[in-house]
Amino acid sequence: MKTSFKSIFSALVIPVSLVVAICVYIFIFGDGSHFQGGSNENMPLPGDFFGVIYKGGFIVPILMAFLLIVIVYSFERYFAIGKASGKINSVNFVLQIKSLLDKNSIKEAKDLCLAQKGSVGNVVLSSLEKYEQMEHEKELTKDQKLVAIQKEVEESTALELPSLEQNLVILATLSSVSTLVALLGTVIGMIRAFAAMSSAGAPDSTALATGISEALINTALGIGTAAVAVIMYNVFTTKIDKLTHSIDEAGYSIVQSYAANHK
Repeated sequence: MKTSFKSIFSALVIPVSLVVAICVYIFIFGDGSHFQGGSNENMPLPGDFFGVIYKGGFIVPILMAFLLIVIVYSFERYFAIGKASGKINSVNFVLQIKSLLDKNSIKEAKDLCLAQKGSVGNVVLSSLEKYEQMEHEKELTKDQKLVAIQKEVEESTALELPSLEQNLVILATLSSVSTLVALLGTVIGMIRAFAAMSSAGAPDSTALATGISEALINTALGIGTAAVAVIMYNVFTTKIDKLTHSIDEAGYSIVQSYAANHK
């Protein structure tokens, strides 16, 4: 059920964000109250930021949708990784596991894993169950048992990592795509500005101002969205790296404990 909900959530975020961005662009930023003469075909009122953004053109709602997607997935990853971190700090948890393993207190270590309720606890619990299974295995050599425990650690880690890294690829993609889309909007705006300047007779000041506004607004939105995406991506990958390091350290301790306590 949880996996299905996550899949539906991920599938809906992008189209819903686009619809919301278009609606905000048309009905809020494009409202006539922000423009001279009450029409969005005219210039924005002096100092009216909403009107200025509206004049950024059709690329603006796309960039707004990108920003919404980044914000939504950032909150989603924040709570998901926070839950995966568990109720016990991963560094303290690993230290406690090491202490219990030194005493060969496997049951207490498993109870601690259940209390931790995070990805590190899940991997360690699965590894400890394999640890106990190897203690009763008579046909395998010690080296084979150590390999089996190590393999269990690796397999459990491989199962946990995808849930931690889910949707991060979208943040990474938007960090570069938003800049490129903004560049497209900037180029379109500059083309309109130069077209207004090159018109016969006196340049069309309205068209010139609209073109420059379109160029600058798209640049600002694109760079801002890319900056947020890069920052959040780096924050989350750093958190995941810390969890992965704790998992590796705990797995190594389990293997070493078995090697030290069994002939």
